[in-house]
Amino acid sequence: MQNIIELLKALILGVIQGITEWLPISSTGHMKLFNEIWPLSFSESFTNMFVIFIQIGSVLAVLLLFSKILNPVGKSKEGMKNTILLWVKIAVASIPAAIIGLLFDDAIDQILSGGILIVIAFTLILYGFVFIYVEQKKIPVKVAHLRDITFPQALAIGAFQTLAIIPGTSRSGATIVGSLWLGLSRTVAAEFSFMLSIPVLLGWGTIKFIKAGFAWSPLEWAVLAIGFISAFIVSLFVMKILMNFVRKHSFTPFAIYRIALGLLILALISFSVI
Repeated sequence: MQNIIELLKALILGVIQGITEWLPISSTGHMKLFNEIWPLSFSESFTNMFVIFIQIGSVLAVLLLFSKILNPVGKSKEGMKNTILLWVKIAVASIPAAIIGLLFDDAIDQILSGGILIVIAFTLILYGFVFIYVEQKKIPVKVAHLRDITFPQALAIGAFQTLAIIPGTSRSGATIVGSLWLGLSRTVAAEFSFMLSIPVLLGWGTIKFIKAGFAWSPLEWAVLAIGFISAFIVSLFVMKILMNFVRKHSFTPFAIYRIALGLLILALISFSVI
């Protein structure tokens, strides 16, 4: 019975990852909150690796959903050129996160580990208000297609992505806010944010997976598989839904949700519920 419960937790965490990785509401914040309320019954090192590893499932969903855009094979000369340039821009945008992550990730984790839920709550609220401000500012759209993103813009969006090293910020939230601020349309901002996850999440998840070793029990392997698969499947649906949503609506509802969730976490902490 206990094994079934652990598999159920893995399934729920995979669903949470698949939903919150793409919505600008912080996947890390939601998974840490869930694990605080109903934690996995494994070592802390395995749980931390699990949360990062299942992000690879979400990345594979990006590769599948945007395969026509990201695959240069079979395209015209012009189409192939645009696809290669897009990959180069993705690589350029990934440089800041790679540098900051390698240099400071472990140090920041140690500093914030004691009161991490408080940090998550405040960053949820802070960036909720940032989203509202950017949306109300109504910045003119300068980039209406992925191919029109310039290299300086890509690098700047990558710099915004580094803000996500602080738990609760949201990687997609940071990149989308940065993109909107730079004049990208909501659709292009969301698409480029999805694509930026490929090198960051794939690279980081693979490194953590390999460093953790492979001496896991059959149950731990099953937990990894269920979390991975559920994150992949849910990510496919959520990205499609979000793309349809942002074509007609602003990101303000997500901002309101962030603020409400942040306040809820602070209330739960105040009453010693978590």
